[in-house]
Amino acid sequence: METRKLGRTGRDVGVVGLGAWQLGADWGSVDESDALAVLRSAIEGGVTFIDTADVYGDGRSERLVGQVLKEHEGLTVASKMGRRVEQLPENYNPANFRAWNDRSRQNLGVDTIDLVQLHCPPTAVYSTDAVFDDLDAMVDEGRIASYGVSVETCAEALTAIARPNVASVQIILNALRLKPLDEVLPAAQEAGVGIIARVPLASGLLSGKYDENTVFSADDHRTYNRHGEAFDVGETFSGVDFGTGLEAVRRLMPWLPAGATMAQFALRWIIDQPGVSVVIPGARNPEQVAGNVGAAALTPLTADQQAAVREIYDDLIRPQIHDRW
Repeated sequence: METRKLGRTGRDVGVVGLGAWQLGADWGSVDESDALAVLRSAIEGGVTFIDTADVYGDGRSERLVGQVLKEHEGLTVASKMGRRVEQLPENYNPANFRAWNDRSRQNLGVDTIDLVQLHCPPTAVYSTDAVFDDLDAMVDEGRIASYGVSVETCAEALTAIARPNVASVQIILNALRLKPLDEVLPAAQEAGVGIIARVPLASGLLSGKYDENTVFSADDHRTYNRHGEAFDVGETFSGVDFGTGLEAVRRLMPWLPAGATMAQFALRWIIDQPGVSVVIPGARNPEQVAGNVGAAALTPLTADQQAAVREIYDDLIRPQIHDRW
C-alpha cells in the first residue's frame, strides 16, 4: 500500500487506515471475535494506522486495539480525549488530560501513545494557549509522541493548523463534504500538518448499499442522531439529508471505474486529494476491510470523474450544508 507522511508526527502510514469507533459502540453490536477479526484482517491487508478514542464503548475500542498492538510491530495508533466530561473549555485542563491519558495508555497497553487528538472540543479550546502548552508538556513527559485535533468545522481546523506543534488534523472529508478542499487542505500542506479524513463513506451512504427502506438498529447513531440529538449531526451521514444523499449516490454510480464498488470510488476520491495523509473508513467484518483496502490499489480518478463529484455536490449538497461546517 502507498504510504504518506502523517504530518508532523514524522511517521509514514498507509493511505487507507482503519477507524475503530464501530468496534466500541454506536454502530450496532459488534462482538469481540468479529472486532478482533476486523483489526487483524486490516493489518494483514496493509493497514498501518488505526484511529480510536477513549469514549468508544467506554474504552472497549482502545482495549481491542491494544490486544492486536501486542501482536504486530510497525503500527501507528491514534486515540482521542476530551469527551468524557461536559463540554466546557475549563474541563480541558492538566489534571483531566493526565487522567484521560493514563486510562488510554492502560487500555492500549503502552507507555507512550503515538498520537493523541483533542476530540472535537469546544471552539474556544483551539485558541487557548495553555491547552497546547500542556500538550507540549505531555510530549516532554513521554506520555504521547505527538498530538493533534479532531475538528467539526473548517474554521477550527485552520486555527489548529496555525499552532506550531499540532501534528495532524482529523476532519470530515468525503464526496458529500467538499468544503475542506477550499482552504483546509492547502493550509495543512503548506504547514506540514497531516490530514486524517474521517467519515469517508458518510456513515455508509457512500457504500451504495442503502435505499429509502434501509432501517438501522436502535443503538446505531444513524437511527438516534439523525437530527443531532446525541452529538453533532455532521457526524451522521455527514449532516446530509438521507434522501438527498441517496440521490447523490445514484448520480455518482455511472462514474465508477470498471470493477470498483461505490465505497472504493469514494475512498479513492479522498486519497486523490492533495494534502490527505490517511483515510480512516470503519468496517464491521473482514470483507468490508478488504473492500476498503482495495481502494488504495485503484488507479487515480480521472479529471472527468473528479468533476462529476464536484458537479453533483454543487447541485445537491452545497445548498444544504456547505456553510454549516
